[in-house]
Amino acid sequence: MAYTVLARRYRSRNFDELVGQEAVATTLKNAITAGRVAHAYLFTGTRGVGKTSSARILAKALNCVNGPTPNPCSECDICRDIARGEDVDVIEIDGASNTSVEDIRQLRSNAIYRPARARFKIYIIDEVHMISTSAFNALLKTLEEPPEHVKFIFATTEPNKVPITIQSRCQRFDFKPISKAAIAKQVKEILESEEIQAEASVIDRVARLANGSMRDALSLLDQLLSVGQKNITAELANQFLPVPPVEQYATIVDGILNGDPALVLRQVDTLLSSGTSASDFCMALSEYLRDVMVASACKADRELLELPENIHDRLGKQAAQLKPLNWAYGITVVEELARSVKFSEQARPLIDAAMITLSYLPELVDVERMPDGLKSASAPAGSENESVKKKLTAR
Repeated sequence: MAYTVLARRYRSRNFDELVGQEAVATTLKNAITAGRVAHAYLFTGTRGVGKTSSARILAKALNCVNGPTPNPCSECDICRDIARGEDVDVIEIDGASNTSVEDIRQLRSNAIYRPARARFKIYIIDEVHMISTSAFNALLKTLEEPPEHVKFIFATTEPNKVPITIQSRCQRFDFKPISKAAIAKQVKEILESEEIQAEASVIDRVARLANGSMRDALSLLDQLLSVGQKNITAELANQFLPVPPVEQYATIVDGILNGDPALVLRQVDTLLSSGTSASDFCMALSEYLRDVMVASACKADRELLELPENIHDRLGKQAAQLKPLNWAYGITVVEELARSVKFSEQARPLIDAAMITLSYLPELVDVERMPDGLKSASAPAGSENESVKKKLTAR
């Protein structure tokens, strides 16, 4: 029997199982209960946050044999077929491969016919922003006044590319990135269901690398489970996960604080030689510097830190050595580097140059410690006028 990946096997079956989208789930459930279901919805958000899952759950809620109900049974033939994407009355369309006016005309001509066995004929169009402008225009009239048996559910990662004329005809729901804590909790439950043991640091790392996407987290978890071990250790995860442990980035920051560019460049070389891509390197270093900056600004308050707790003490000592503004400048250097390496065939010189720049981060001028004469010389023009005003007042 063919293997089913975790992202499909553990896809949410009802609104209560949606992770990290409680506001959306509650609103849709209340709309169904009150009989105020719109004829068109637009689900927006980054990849892997539950847009397509929510569309299928809404379709099940409307067409379930016990419905319309906010709690579809997931057991009847209609619910099972919708979950598999095989129901004859729930048509899932890929917007990227059905972009032409002719595709929309065919949709319009089929929409007039009543559903074969369910209450509603539901069109789920994924990546709807890929549809051409002409095709969108051909859909306007049908979208504004569809047949009573038709519902539209659009999903997109780029709502800014969806014409405002389409958006104004839909109820829009913005799906937010899923929190690291929620992803970690779901990953832990799946591991228990699969009877696999994993160290807490591994679960935390998978949750951080997911960047708010549950599908990305489960894809990473699938990669680890494919090793075939019943106990996933941090050492094992180091061999397969794309970004090395956070301790290696802490070493880079140690080199920066000590003004030791040689140490920084050696550590960078180790990371890149181990297979870390330039973009992954920039992302991880920026994330680490972000937590150092927050620790510098918030002192003992560590609730906003996203890195593992076992690194907090080391991170706090680093944060105390510079002011938040210094760390903020370091983040801008890394973010500029991230943009540059995307369009360069020679990323390594750019990375090394940025690391040399960061090595002098502690030497940035602190205005508060400057002599009064230099401080006034570096002050903006407006402050010079204030000084003149004070002198005139004294006279």
